[in-house]
Amino acid sequence: MTTTAAPAARLSRLDRFLPLWIALAMGAGLLAGRAIPGLGRVLDAVQVDGISLPIALGLLVMMYPVLAKVRYDRLDSVTGDRRLMWSSLALNWILGPALMFALAWLLLPDLPEYRTGLIIVGLARCIAMVIIWNDLACGDREAAAVLVALNSVFQVLAFGVLGWFYLQVLPGWLGLEQTGLDVDALQIAKSVVIFLGIPLLAGYLTRKLGEKSKGRTWYETTFLPRLGPFALYGLLFTIVILFALQGAQITSRPLDVARIALPLLAYFAIMWAGSFALGRAIGLNYERTTTLAFTAAGNNFELAIAVAIATFGVASGQALAGVVGPLIEVPVLVALVHAALALRHRFKETT
Repeated sequence: MTTTAAPAARLSRLDRFLPLWIALAMGAGLLAGRAIPGLGRVLDAVQVDGISLPIALGLLVMMYPVLAKVRYDRLDSVTGDRRLMWSSLALNWILGPALMFALAWLLLPDLPEYRTGLIIVGLARCIAMVIIWNDLACGDREAAAVLVALNSVFQVLAFGVLGWFYLQVLPGWLGLEQTGLDVDALQIAKSVVIFLGIPLLAGYLTRKLGEKSKGRTWYETTFLPRLGPFALYGLLFTIVILFALQGAQITSRPLDVARIALPLLAYFAIMWAGSFALGRAIGLNYERTTTLAFTAAGNNFELAIAVAIATFGVASGQALAGVVGPLIEVPVLVALVHAALALRHRFKETT
């Protein structure tokens, strides 16, 4: 029988020590943000049409190698899996926002700014970092590409409507405090094109041209192993930049960070465990169950932070709630990568 440690042992040295590298990247970003006066302002000022160039660069470098691994000729097998598609839509656009709304009101009833920020986080479904968590957990790359693309379309169409519903309509029905939200659908679409469209197109063209010129065997056994590590380099760079940008806010308000962290921890645990259990219950294999769980549990903090800053200001509690998101999400989802790998053998025994 396969041991639970075996899948993790097959990870490369870089992957195996990922929690350490991420902890160091978070620490480096926080220290740099605190120790270098004006660094956050300088990094945040380097923008093109509202998109932070350092963060965009890190995300593009992170996502491109993983999307270059996708076998695009297999995508039809994913789109034909109605169990996976409908489950993902329900988890991401019905359960996820509703769960974050409930947790925010339950655990932060006296902190309206942080509560609103967390609700915005719950509306921003993940289209970026989930790609790498899924890959590290040996999920289905093709399924991840399809579900992330599906989330992107719904993000453009549904983010503003759901923001209006959860911040104004539903609180009004329940007799709770209402909050307005100014959302620019064009800006959300632009974020989707940059953070998903560019690396997706680059990954597709790389595979198509690479296989055409050198063949699939060379592409997968020679080219991809050389390209693969850059995904983690991009992830670590992105983490350093994110925490350098917001290090002062995080370290100067530790009690507030702890209050915000509690509903986030509950959210990630419930969404991932519930999605993983659902995938297994409806008969998905390990790879697609893992993809379902990570695409449901992750959030697009870049979008949430941008919306909170644009609506409430850079120093607002809503923006801080978005900033705390990756502080909690990154180590938690790294731990869930190892949890998924440890559960992998159970699917082999039951399928």
